[in-house]
Amino acid sequence: MARLDTSNHQSGSVTGLSVQAGTVHGGIHFNSGAVEHPPIPRQVPPSSSNFTGRAHELSELDQLLDRGGSFVALLCGPGGMGKSALARRWANDRQARFPDGQLYVGLRGFSPDQPLDPGVALAAFLRALGVPPDRIPLDLAEQVALYRTVTASRSLLVLLDDAFSAGQVRPLLPASSSAVVLVTSRRRLTGLIPDGARLLDVGPLPARQAVELLGRAAGSERIVGESEPAEELAGLCGGLPIALLVVAGRLASRPKLTVRRMVAELADRARRLGGLSLEDGESIKTVFDYSYQALTPEASVLYRRLALHPGTEFGMDLITAVTGPDQDRGTGAGVVVDELVNASLLEEVSEDRFRYHDLIELHARELAEQHDTPEARQATVRTMLEFYLAAARRADLVVTPYRRRLPYVYARTLDGPPEFADRAAALGWLERERSNLMEAGRAAFRLGHHELAWQLSDVMWPLLLYVKNYRDRLEIDERGVEAARAWGNVWAEADMLKRLSRACSRVGDQEAAERHGRAAVDRYRQAGDVQGVIDAEEGLATLYADTGREELAVEAYARVLSERRTLPDVRSVGLSCLNLAMLQTRTGRPTDALPLLVEARTIFAELTEVDPYNTARVLVGLADAHLGAGDLDAAEKSAAAAVLRLVELGADNERAEAVCLLGRVAQRRGDVGAARRHFREAVDVFTALASPRLPDVLRRLDELAGVGEQ
Repeated sequence: MARLDTSNHQSGSVTGLSVQAGTVHGGIHFNSGAVEHPPIPRQVPPSSSNFTGRAHELSELDQLLDRGGSFVALLCGPGGMGKSALARRWANDRQARFPDGQLYVGLRGFSPDQPLDPGVALAAFLRALGVPPDRIPLDLAEQVALYRTVTASRSLLVLLDDAFSAGQVRPLLPASSSAVVLVTSRRRLTGLIPDGARLLDVGPLPARQAVELLGRAAGSERIVGESEPAEELAGLCGGLPIALLVVAGRLASRPKLTVRRMVAELADRARRLGGLSLEDGESIKTVFDYSYQALTPEASVLYRRLALHPGTEFGMDLITAVTGPDQDRGTGAGVVVDELVNASLLEEVSEDRFRYHDLIELHARELAEQHDTPEARQATVRTMLEFYLAAARRADLVVTPYRRRLPYVYARTLDGPPEFADRAAALGWLERERSNLMEAGRAAFRLGHHELAWQLSDVMWPLLLYVKNYRDRLEIDERGVEAARAWGNVWAEADMLKRLSRACSRVGDQEAAERHGRAAVDRYRQAGDVQGVIDAEEGLATLYADTGREELAVEAYARVLSERRTLPDVRSVGLSCLNLAMLQTRTGRPTDALPLLVEARTIFAELTEVDPYNTARVLVGLADAHLGAGDLDAAEKSAAAAVLRLVELGADNERAEAVCLLGRVAQRRGDVGAARRHFREAVDVFTALASPRLPDVLRRLDELAGVGEQ
């Protein structure tokens, strides 16, 4: 009979069978099979035989591994960039470094399904690590605690593929001091940085590796046989591995299809995304759609709007103008941009400057056409174009405040155009945005905004003045003339014809230069602008000087100077003095030139802050005149002072002219070594600028060849 005061209890952890008894008579025997140990998990999928390149990224991961200890590496980039392939290749190649196994889970961050619940992933990991299913808790916090206990002393690699958020990843981080976690995501999961995560950006494949990937997937002989079209095809795919594999798959499935034919099919930007899809596979568009669908409404709108930008990259100031006053309160442009960058849909190329991958831009443009009305898209583009005009005009007013301009009425008040503290900042912005300003002018003209197109041509004058890029200048001035005619503004046409005349002269097309110059005089007369007529006539005088008609040029300059003195614009008088004096020096009359140069120096001494460029040009003119008069010391002093000022202004062409004068002074003194150094410096500048002055300086260098050498 059992004693009523007897009780049983069990403490501690028990694994296997447990027997509890009050009194045992005889022996107890347990019969059980051998204890089974779970296999070491090797869950990472095999890497693709098409895997190509990524030496830099693989090396970065190796460096982290070689430091010892645990780490979390986050491979981030747009969909289709090959993040998963990179992670799998590295994990499989480093399998021996993780004796306790490798765990893998696809987290479905960007797929048709809902992102995977971390509890589901944890349960799978625990089972793989040998925890019996009936011992896995249902509560997530308890699962995490058990997972950390089980992994605490194991050397593991955990690959978390296609993560959606830091919250999805964090419960899956093991507790071991020798565990490595690879996370791939289209988002920059900065929430993992406190957990020690290192962000590694995975970008497009370089051109050579992109072509190599095509060869691996489609057949190397086929690609080598059409090497040039293959390079074009790789470029059309933007170095995006998934796009390269799609076109390679099409080539492989159609042995008679040429690479050149594929290039022709994808050349049309409007049809490119549609061409990058397989009948039985996921299209590029679908890959990008998953990322887009995860955006907030504000980010979705900005994603579509920015794709309409006419240039390849843009600044935060442009984005601020595009978001405008209709941006939701409390959600600034910077917050929305961060979301796009973190989603790998927008790339930050430098501080506060961004761009799209080519194919992502096409995707965003397609969405804009689907979701936004034509009127809304046109308004967005107009805002972008007017932003560039507003910002460039502010720069223009800082650099060349003395210029005559036409007014412009903006469609709406703009947020974002920068202010410039000084001339260097203004010129720096103009140079940085040169390509965007060019594209903005083209877009404005193409869209029929002729007044805006003319303004965008006009406002680039400061950059053309200081940075002598004649190829750009011809395009800008020609478009300005066409825009003015389409706009119907005679004065605007005259002003741009005057500029175009000078540009044609500088590139050697003297016939066109004279035709445009005379047309400018005629249009100014039609507009009733006396000063404009004189300006255009002075341009013709310069053309006469450039084409060897010196006497005609001297007469024209003298007449212009006389007419200038009747007008209140003293700066123009100084310019005419300078132009006439420089021609007199060139024609062997430096003593006649010096009084005019002294007058010009006096005028520009009062305008140093307003027009430092021509103040420095006067010094160049004085140096040339002093050299012609035989006063080498005065010539050297003026030329050296001009070089210093022109360096500060960033006016390379004029600096080279002053340096060339220093070379001539050195040559006259017999200092051949110094002369060569100065001429070579001038040659470098004139070569870079494709200047018509280059042959003359090269001739001077040739004259010194062998002089002074033993």
